[in-house]
Amino acid sequence: MSSDDPADLRAAWDEHSAEWIRWARKPGHDTYWRFGRAAFFAMLPPPGRLTLDFGCGEGRVSRDLRAAGHRVVALDGSPGLARAARDAEAAIPVLVADAARVPLVDAAFDLVVAYMTIHDFDDMRAALAEAARVLAPGGVLCAAVVHPINSAGDFTGEDDRAAFVIDESYFEPRSYVDHIERDGLTMTFSSRHHTLEDYFTSIADAGLAIQTIREVTAPEGRWIRVPLFLFIRAVKR
Repeated sequence: MSSDDPADLRAAWDEHSAEWIRWARKPGHDTYWRFGRAAFFAMLPPPGRLTLDFGCGEGRVSRDLRAAGHRVVALDGSPGLARAARDAEAAIPVLVADAARVPLVDAAFDLVVAYMTIHDFDDMRAALAEAARVLAPGGVLCAAVVHPINSAGDFTGEDDRAAFVIDESYFEPRSYVDHIERDGLTMTFSSRHHTLEDYFTSIADAGLAIQTIREVTAPEGRWIRVPLFLFIRAVKR
C-alpha cells in the first residue's frame, strides 16, 4: 500500500480505466471471479422493480445482475468506464455522474448495489445519502468495501504467516494508492480508508438500518487470517 494521496479519486479511476477494464474482464483473475461474486450475490434480495448499480465500473456487476433477472440502471463517475459498460451491454442504461450528486429521482429503486465502490468515492457520506435518497421505503442497499482493517495496514512479507501491521492511525481517514502487478496485468487502485464507525454512522445518518454484515476472507493464503472485504446489507427505514 502506498501513502500517495490522490486529490480526486474519480479522476484517478478514469485515468486508469483501461487498466481496470483489462483486469476486471480477465476470467478468474481477481477476487470477484474467484469468490467475491458468489458471496455477495447471496446477500441480494430477489429482483424487484429497479436496481441501481452504484459505481458500475466496466459493467461486470451490472451484466451479472441483469442475467440474474434484475432490471438495471448503472452509474459511474468515470466516462471511460461508463463507456465500456455501455458498449458491453447496450440494454443497460449507463449514466456518467458524481456519486454525491446522482441525477435520478427520489425513491425510484428498490435495490442499490455498490460492489467495491463506496471506498473509492470522493465523498462517501454524500454518496450514501444519495443511495438512500433514490431508494424507496423498504428498499435495500447492498455494499461491499475494502475492510477497514485491510485498508489500515499491510503484511510485512509475502509469506502466509507474515505479520499484519498497522503503522498509521486506524482512526484517521486518508486516501491511498495500491499498485498491483499480477499475471502480466497491472492496476492502480485509488481508494480512501474509513473506519467501521465511519461507514456505520454514515449509513445510519442516511436513514438506513443495517440488517447484515459479513467479514469476508480469501479461501486460502494469508488473507484467510485477516478480513479482505466487508459486505453490508441495509434497509431504508
